Amino acid sequence: MESYYSDRLSAERLKQCYEIAPPRVQQYLNVEVDHVLERIHPGDMVLELGCGYGRVMQVLAKKAGSVMGIDTSFSSLILARQTLSHMSNCLFIKMDAMRLAFPDRTFDGVVCLQNGISAFHVDQRELIRESVRVTRPGGSVLFSSYSEKFWSHRLEWFRLQSEAGLLGEIDYEKTGDGLIVCKDGFTASTVGSDRFLSLASGISADIRIVEVDDSSLFCEITPR
Repeated sequence: MESYYSDRLSAERLKQCYEIAPPRVQQYLNVEVDHVLERIHPGDMVLELGCGYGRVMQVLAKKAGSVMGIDTSFSSLILARQTLSHMSNCLFIKMDAMRLAFPDRTFDGVVCLQNGISAFHVDQRELIRESVRVTRPGGSVLFSSYSEKFWSHRLEWFRLQSEAGLLGEIDYEKTGDGLIVCKDGFTASTVGSDRFLSLASGISADIRIVEVDDSSLFCEITPR
């Protein structure tokens, strides 16, 4: 899956996925970012995991003191740097979210949006723990996935991406219950409330599950 996002679904092609999103999906994308903005304070140092071409960062940077975006796709990072070159408080680095090259308690906030926790195809428990490690006590670690109520809209969006040649053909026999499967090997799953709580168990933090707009499911973690 990492090579899929690096070789096929990156930079301009990734941007096109969002450009063809229908109105209800556009609403979901905007509300998701607005929800994060409510949890960021002026002057905060924020880290975004899987920043892509900078879609979310350009909004967060208008409120945060500084925003660092990491991604494994070099082409996406190049596009992000070009697009956000006018924003002096944005920094982009090619880095694996599972091995963050930052000291403990570096950031006021860490965000992983748009179902990145599933899209990365990594050990989800360790991804959460690594994110908490680099977050200061009292800060915010925000992971989002899809609400079950958003399934039909999500599937329609992926159908449009498939028809545009951005994803492989959807295998409808294997697709369902929150899982989208393409015939070229691409898969997109989700994380529900119980799964989020299980993944975050044992961490010294306050944990809250919040559903937003009948579209996003947030796991909000506040390290102690």
